[in-house]
Amino acid sequence: MIAVIDLHKSFSISSASSASGGGSGGDKELPVLKGIDLEIPRGEMLTIVGASGVGKSTFLHILGTLERPTTGQILFDGLDLFRMSDPELAEFRNRRVGFVFQFHHLLPEFTALENAAMPGLIAGMSRQEAYRLAHKLLAEVGLEGRLHHKPGELSGGEQQRVAVVRALLLEPQLVLADEPTGNLDTATGDEVFRLLRDLNQRKGITFVIVTHNEKLAAQADRIVKMVDGRIE
Repeated sequence: MIAVIDLHKSFSISSASSASGGGSGGDKELPVLKGIDLEIPRGEMLTIVGASGVGKSTFLHILGTLERPTTGQILFDGLDLFRMSDPELAEFRNRRVGFVFQFHHLLPEFTALENAAMPGLIAGMSRQEAYRLAHKLLAEVGLEGRLHHKPGELSGGEQQRVAVVRALLLEPQLVLADEPTGNLDTATGDEVFRLLRDLNQRKGITFVIVTHNEKLAAQADRIVKMVDGRIE
C-alpha cells in the first residue's frame, strides 16, 4: 500500500553570529530524517518506537502529507504523493488519511457528536449524513450515551475516543497516530490502544502509530525502531 523510498528531511536553522568576527553565520541545514526506506502493507498495524528527537513525528507528518520531504518519495497505491500540488495533497489527505494525536484537539464549544461530524461537514457532506455517520461510530466505540456532552464533560479516554471517531469518519485507508495514549493513565491508554487494534482488525484500516510505550507497541503486527533519523 505504501512505499517510502530514501526519504530525507532537513530544516534550516539560523546559526549564531561568529564569536570571533561578529559576522552572521548564515543558515545551517539540520538533517532530521536521513534516508528512510519502508514498506507498509494494507491492513497492517505498525508501531514506531525510539527516543525523543530521532524524527518519529516528522516522519509521521510527511507520511500524512502535512509536510513535504527534502528529497525522497512516498508511493501510496502507486501514486507519487509529492508530485501532487498542495491543493491535490489537501484533497488526498482529507479523503484518505485520518490523524489521532496525543492531545485530542476537540473543539470545547461543540458536543462529542458535533466534533466527530466535523470532517464530514468540512468535506461538504450534509449535516444529516455527517451526524448519522458520527452517531453510528460513536455508538461503536461505546459513547452512545455521551453524544451531547462537550469535551469538558468527558473523561480523557472518552475524549480520545471521540478523536478516533473523528479520524475515521470519512473512512480513511490510513490512520496515523502520534502518541495517542501518551496523555492518558495506563488503564485508559490500554483501553484506547485496544480500540485502535479492534478497528484495525475489524475494518482493515492500516495504522501507523508512534509510541514510547513498548508494551503497547508489542501488540501491533510489527515494530520498527528509529535511531538518529534512520530505521534500525
